[in-house]
Amino acid sequence: MHIGLVAARTGLSLRTIRHYDEVGLVRPSARSQGGFRLYTEADVTRLMVIRRMKPLGFTLEEMGELLAITDRLDQAGPAAGSAAGPAPLGAAERADLRARLERFEQATQERCAALRIQLSRAEEFAADLQQHAIYLAADGPCAQQDPSS
Repeated sequence: MHIGLVAARTGLSLRTIRHYDEVGLVRPSARSQGGFRLYTEADVTRLMVIRRMKPLGFTLEEMGELLAITDRLDQAGPAAGSAAGPAPLGAAERADLRARLERFEQATQERCAALRIQLSRAEEFAADLQQHAIYLAADGPCAQQDPSS
């Protein structure tokens, strides 16, 4: 699919998708004869992972690390170890990937908790502003007095 459709499906801008290509996070799977980027469902899935990591404050490097972990796990699926495919996971690599993935999971949980606190504070602030607006709309004591009265 062309980049415009990918942008519509992911909610990312064309510029952002191109940037992720430039930094190596998501490379288009192919190019058209005219040189246009072409993406697959797997590419869209990678972009969605990135889109979900971004509001949690993960860096581009961290995004790349997590994508490398998931790529390796995908490669080590049931067909791994065939003559054409990568080797299955050994015990040491499995332990390393598990530890790295657990660090991402823990960081994600902590960042989500922090965002919940921020959201709660923002909602309290919005409610305070709404109360002030209601007060002013009801001509409270701060309302200007009519000089003719």
